Amino acid sequence: MSGAIRLATARVGDLAAVMRVMEAAFAPAYGEAWSGAQLLTLFALPSARVCLAWDGDHACGFSAARIAGPESELLLLAVDPQFRGRGIGALLIDDWRAWAAEQGAEDYFLEMRADNDAVHLYESAGFAECGRRPAYYRGNDGVVRDAITMRRSARGEKAD
Repeated sequence: MSGAIRLATARVGDLAAVMRVMEAAFAPAYGEAWSGAQLLTLFALPSARVCLAWDGDHACGFSAARIAGPESELLLLAVDPQFRGRGIGALLIDDWRAWAAEQGAEDYFLEMRADNDAVHLYESAGFAECGRRPAYYRGNDGVVRDAITMRRSARGEKAD
């Protein structure tokens, strides 16, 4: 767990590695993890990409994103808790934005629980809250939480 992190586009054969990271990273109480079937659907979309972060032969993080016209949305980002604090989340965000820019994206969006600590990671990457959906998520724990939408523009504009 001390090597250089390598990023690579995930393929269908990497599904088990993505699922292992997701299961380690997402607390079941929130109900945020996707199923294998949902991920397989994403792998089939030409406008989507899953990127895996590797430390040697150990998958330690991933991102999933899609393109829709001039916008890109980060659908999922996860880092195995054993690997947090090493900048892997920031690497995955930078990789997502670079890929999306190559596809013509000018604006980058993501949505998450308002009480998700990852907000600090996204703010440090230049994202700002641009919307809020009250009582949007109901976790497996029964708690209802707000959703926030965050945006970063390739043009350097601040979120409204």
